[in-house]
Amino acid sequence: MNTSAFDLPDHLSPKADPRLIAGDEQHFAAIAASLDRTIADLSDRLDTERKAPGGIGQAAMDRDQEIHRLTARLRALRRFGLDLCLGHIVSADHPEPVYIGRLGLTDSTGRRLLLDWRSPAAEPFFGATHANPMGLASRRRYRWTRGRVSDYWDEVFTSDGFEGHAALDDQSAFIASLGGSRSARMRDVLGTIQADQDAIIRAGSSGALVVDGGPGTGKTVVALHRTAYLLYSDPRLGHRRGGVLFVGPHEPYLAYVADVLPSLGEEGVQTCTLRDLLPEGAAATAEADPDVATLKSSADLVKAIEAAVRFYEEPPAKGMTVTAGESDLWLSADDWADAFQAAGPGTPHNEARDQIWEELLTILMDKYDGDEPEDLVRRSLLRNRELLTTVNRAWPLLDAADLVGDLWSVPAYLRKCAPWLSPDEVRKLQRGDVQAWTASDLPLLDAARQRLGDPEASRRQRQHRGAVAVERERMTRVVDDLIEAADDEYGVGLVTMLRGEDFQDALVDEAALPDTDPDRLAGPFAHIVVDEAQELTDAEWQMLLLRCPSRSFTIVGDRAQARHGFTESWQERLERIGLDRINLASLSINYRTPKEVMAEAEPVIRAVLPDANVPASIRGGDVPVAHGSVSELASILDTWLATHAEGVACVIGDPTFRGTSRVRSLTPELSKGLEFDLVVLVDPEDFGAGIEGAVDRYVAMTRATQQLVILTSS
Repeated sequence: MNTSAFDLPDHLSPKADPRLIAGDEQHFAAIAASLDRTIADLSDRLDTERKAPGGIGQAAMDRDQEIHRLTARLRALRRFGLDLCLGHIVSADHPEPVYIGRLGLTDSTGRRLLLDWRSPAAEPFFGATHANPMGLASRRRYRWTRGRVSDYWDEVFTSDGFEGHAALDDQSAFIASLGGSRSARMRDVLGTIQADQDAIIRAGSSGALVVDGGPGTGKTVVALHRTAYLLYSDPRLGHRRGGVLFVGPHEPYLAYVADVLPSLGEEGVQTCTLRDLLPEGAAATAEADPDVATLKSSADLVKAIEAAVRFYEEPPAKGMTVTAGESDLWLSADDWADAFQAAGPGTPHNEARDQIWEELLTILMDKYDGDEPEDLVRRSLLRNRELLTTVNRAWPLLDAADLVGDLWSVPAYLRKCAPWLSPDEVRKLQRGDVQAWTASDLPLLDAARQRLGDPEASRRQRQHRGAVAVERERMTRVVDDLIEAADDEYGVGLVTMLRGEDFQDALVDEAALPDTDPDRLAGPFAHIVVDEAQELTDAEWQMLLLRCPSRSFTIVGDRAQARHGFTESWQERLERIGLDRINLASLSINYRTPKEVMAEAEPVIRAVLPDANVPASIRGGDVPVAHGSVSELASILDTWLATHAEGVACVIGDPTFRGTSRVRSLTPELSKGLEFDLVVLVDPEDFGAGIEGAVDRYVAMTRATQQLVILTSS
């Protein structure tokens, strides 16, 4: 039985020379043994944690987090096995190889077997070049297939580094990865990260980092790997401090990259599209009127939500007499104003209502000088219909959908909240079915929901407080029973301690009592990564700013791929929407798209955007772009499938074509962020005129990694 970790094909037999791979074989054996031991140890610890008492309060949360951590670690180790190892580096000053892994790993003696790829010491594995070898003598990268090494490549950086190496093509590992077939999921590229990409991945998290790059430059690769790197390297971004949110352009994109973050050692990252941030997002349609879409894309209209809410936060201008028991209490206009100031800064409107009620009761009770018990007077005030009606009218509970719907159905209300709108613009924004939500409505709905809070929150909080009171009463009875049952002075004294307030708090597990599930996408997040960011409107940016008070962002995009145009600079756009600490990084090398395809695509985008960042392609496909008739579509696909056992093709622009597992059917917009071996464009001139049509054609063409075919009906 072959127990070697290497499974090299016959044409690579020189690489199987024991003098070249014996050291790797020994190291892989040590990794395998350590993996077995670590997996067994983690399994035992996980079983122990699961069987341990749940605890209460913070102890219960700590236990759950430890179970989650152990489970994620086990899943990663079991998923990869030996192919946790990406390769090794040899220092010019030290001959012992250092092996780089997806995760760190040690043996039973504490010897480092794998260095986590995100650690500073692993940086030369990705960043070393001949111009800057970063202290390396050599580097080796592996290609893994079904858990065994099917190829490897060596690079040397010093004159004495050539000895003992069989593959000395500096770019061989990278070029081989580019030529591989695509699949329904993003392929693993960690082992071939390039130096320019790695520098951006490891940049600090302070402020907003813009990663600008054209098609095929690895923007998505950078965004995903940077997410994993920041969580590893920056303790300020950990899950207890908000964690990281990754925002992609659409669901097919999220499905495509779903495996990448877990393969990099991170399973706790929240991923979503902008639509996922709101329950209305799933059914929201496109805005039919482009003028209306433009009006709603403004951050100013989102900010009008504040005025829309303040309209419902005006204290009564006149005082009133409030009857409490046998007394009449005067509640002046100044008293109302004081009560309405009781809510703390930033308190959502609906949650502030309870604080206002409490302040009103305090003001009224301070005025009461009768003989009735205070609890009876208080209950009388709570049941006072006139007082309740006045509060409801002056500070009502509001629903976000109703608030935004009123803007689109009550012209006077919209004019009051957004006085800069012209009469014609106010008219354009009105509609019959006010809650037939569009994608352009989502930023306003989100702002309203954040500003208002949940109208049901008050009821749930009262229920929760009631449940806590019941639980406290139950624990008091338990303590009384224990004291009564204690049979000596020491036992009575010990149990009596439980009557102290601190012990009472510890005995009641509030976390275990009924409550609502938190919205995992509500934030705040410590850092947000946004891919295809050039498509976001100013209004949509407000949705993300609300969720990231630290203003720590990674912003990935390409101005040339903005469907509605992007004539300003990133600096101008981002400063306008509310970001100030902005750093710009640029990727200019197209690693993915063949030169033949780029020669066809470049004139399309330059015709409408002369200063487009069109990256230079470094590889030829040896297959010219083919042109033909739509009638040839079926035969083209049949021929391709017959000659390609692996890989994925895509038909773009034919809504009647039904996709299969290996031939996708997409619109140009939904192809963004994806890549395919073969792309067939059907009637690309029908994609539209102007910037939107040109961008759609440009994007669709540059999805092809091997071959592009353009078919027309004429």
